[in-house]
Amino acid sequence: MAAAHRLGLWTSCLAQLLVVLDISVVNVALPSIQADLGLGRLTASWVAMAYSLGFAGVLLVGARLADVVGTARLLAWGAAAFALAGTIGGLAGEGWTLVAARAVQGLAAAVVSPATFTLLTATHAEGPSRTRAIAVWTAVSLAGGGIGNVGGGVFTDLISWRVTLLINLPIGAGVAVAAAVLHRRRVADPCGGRMSLTGVVLATGAFTGAAYALSSAGEPAAGVAPALAGGGALVLFVLLVVQQRRTPHRLVPSALLRDRTIVLGNLATGLTATSFQVGLWYFLTYRMQDQWGYTPIQAGLAFLPITAAIMVVNLGLTPRLTTRYAPGVLVTAGTLIAAGGLIWVAVVDHGPFVIAFLVPSVVIGIGGGLVNTPLATIVTTGVGSGDTGAASGLMNTAKQFGGAIGLAAASTATAAAGTDAAAFVLMAAALAAVSTVMAGIRRVRGSSTPGAAAGTERVSGPGRIRRPPVSTP
Repeated sequence: MAAAHRLGLWTSCLAQLLVVLDISVVNVALPSIQADLGLGRLTASWVAMAYSLGFAGVLLVGARLADVVGTARLLAWGAAAFALAGTIGGLAGEGWTLVAARAVQGLAAAVVSPATFTLLTATHAEGPSRTRAIAVWTAVSLAGGGIGNVGGGVFTDLISWRVTLLINLPIGAGVAVAAAVLHRRRVADPCGGRMSLTGVVLATGAFTGAAYALSSAGEPAAGVAPALAGGGALVLFVLLVVQQRRTPHRLVPSALLRDRTIVLGNLATGLTATSFQVGLWYFLTYRMQDQWGYTPIQAGLAFLPITAAIMVVNLGLTPRLTTRYAPGVLVTAGTLIAAGGLIWVAVVDHGPFVIAFLVPSVVIGIGGGLVNTPLATIVTTGVGSGDTGAASGLMNTAKQFGGAIGLAAASTATAAAGTDAAAFVLMAAALAAVSTVMAGIRRVRGSSTPGAAAGTERVSGPGRIRRPPVSTP
């Protein structure tokens, strides 16, 4: 079993790195891609957007699919498709080929990313072992963006932008082989159940439309398309809610939606993602390159301190603190610390590197390192084995759309105020709001029944929640 633990952790982390790395590493290479293939600005933007739309549109469906067909099997096929699409994109001679390859990568990522976390929970039982595994997985997820920024700049400047996509082949092949081995060992087998085709179509259309509306909001060239996409997504969401109430094959089991701790935990995840998912890296990158004149490599290297702070705290400190403090306490402390760092960045937009960037970025990194592992623990503790994919899908969807909403809102605020300080203040406010959500979670746990307080647990299984009591500080 120890071998399955190690292989499950290694496979989950490498697959998650593959997904996260491919977002930032290609974004840094976009100017070179545009020049080399002779792309217009609109086509070049679709190189990044095609990946995002494919990822966001199928994320919830892909996560639930892991429960139906088996996590390890799905991860093997998803990683293979991701690597193959990346290779086609890296060899593309035309813009449309690259955009199509990136769309397929996004679809594959929507299967791979939630499956990585589901595999982690399947191979590690609740308790210190799972907490440590989640800490490693979270550190890889957070560090992937910084590694991608550095790697994208190095590969593009020293070799070719094509390497940023071709690197997917060896990594994806390794993940696919490891996942296939886990499948043969009958790790994370399917838990039964079915998926409604109508629900799949409605969910895919609704989330894709919403993602496009958020990604394109404020772009003059987009015209009325974002408004139409947003309106269409709203209609599809309403139809999806009606359809899900009537079908016995739900994408999100009703037991998860009735659990207030999971719901509030995902709300906190979405609020946290407004900063850490996209916005923080996006606005800091533009500040460094547009205002301070940094090159892509310099900007990428400047992210190393915040990446190091996140990893050190997340791996070295947070697992120890979780044995002494409730997850909500750590999340509250981390978001408030990170919010303070964001306010610092908003106020100090010039000056020596140490004062204007290094110190506040380390503060933000310390806060981020305290947040993500406890949040992941909150939204997955007590979830039955048949619902782990759906729970992972909820968490990843909250991250994806929290980041998209945060970026759109921060971009609007920046345009209205005429300074990026507005974006950092808005992100800080979202993080500060997490403390209110955490207070709500503590109230829910504090009102447990006497039986629960004594250690009574509900039977775990598909559609059921087993939530062990957690002491309220």
